[in-house]
Amino acid sequence: MSLRTSPINIDTPTRAVSPRRPKPTLREKYGDRAFNITATAILLLSILAVVYPLYFIVIASVSDPNAIYEGKVWLFPSGVTLEGYQRIFADSRIWNGLGNTLIYTVLGTAISVTTILCGAYALSRKDMPGRKILMLLFVITMFFDGGLITKYLVVRDLGMLNSVWAVVLPGAVGVWNLIIARSFFEHTIPNELREAAQMDGATDFKFFFKMVLPLSKPLIMLMIMIHVVAQWNSFFDALIFLNDDSKYPLQLVLRNILIQSDVSSTGTTGGDIQSYAAAQRIAELTKYAMIVVSSLPLMIALPFMQKHFTKGAMIGAVK
Repeated sequence: MSLRTSPINIDTPTRAVSPRRPKPTLREKYGDRAFNITATAILLLSILAVVYPLYFIVIASVSDPNAIYEGKVWLFPSGVTLEGYQRIFADSRIWNGLGNTLIYTVLGTAISVTTILCGAYALSRKDMPGRKILMLLFVITMFFDGGLITKYLVVRDLGMLNSVWAVVLPGAVGVWNLIIARSFFEHTIPNELREAAQMDGATDFKFFFKMVLPLSKPLIMLMIMIHVVAQWNSFFDALIFLNDDSKYPLQLVLRNILIQSDVSSTGTTGGDIQSYAAAQRIAELTKYAMIVVSSLPLMIALPFMQKHFTKGAMIGAVK
């Protein structure tokens, strides 16, 4: 008895049986889409909350104050007028204050960035004796301050009252910026690079200027951006330490003009209604125009530095 076997057709392809996928749940099907829609809506609302006040100030600076009081100005200007800007730029104190602010900003930024870079690099070197004690002393100043009176006495005894140094030197070194810069150097500049440079005959100063600084461009741009903004908006030190009006920065000049406008608008008698209304109108025009004048230079310059700001902040962040 012979067993007969059926031939196997090797040419017939075998069909692979794929496992049956479970039916996606409602959460899996619409969860990602709902999250994306919600996140986009929140971001758009956040952008609107930041951008619209700036936009309103711009359109209000060229609108009739009566239209602003009546609620007619919310998307487009109404009763367009440039009287506020004309009054501001016709004042010679504005141009003098702008020149002083440029001097304070350039000089203060140069001093602050130079001292922070040099100090942070020295503190990042593990072979520097006493660096932990020095860092502790720096950190203590972040929590304990001698106060305004002590600061004024120090500035006075150093002979810096009513001078440019009273504006740029007291706050030249920010401890938080020093910590960021030190962290950047510790995590970005390897010790092996310094050892290789020393084997080639490079001194510490040559290594710092030829190797460290070119590799630290994001950090340098970050420090420049931070101190430019701080110096441009600073007015309190000038208010305390300067007595000469010709040395006032722009922010302090605008503050004094705004105070004078408010005083003149409230100082009119009750019977002179027209004079009071005119003074109040001028005060409102100059108020919005001054905000635009003081903020516009930074708003133009900062977008060009945004890329370096983000990169430097991420690399130099405390880990």
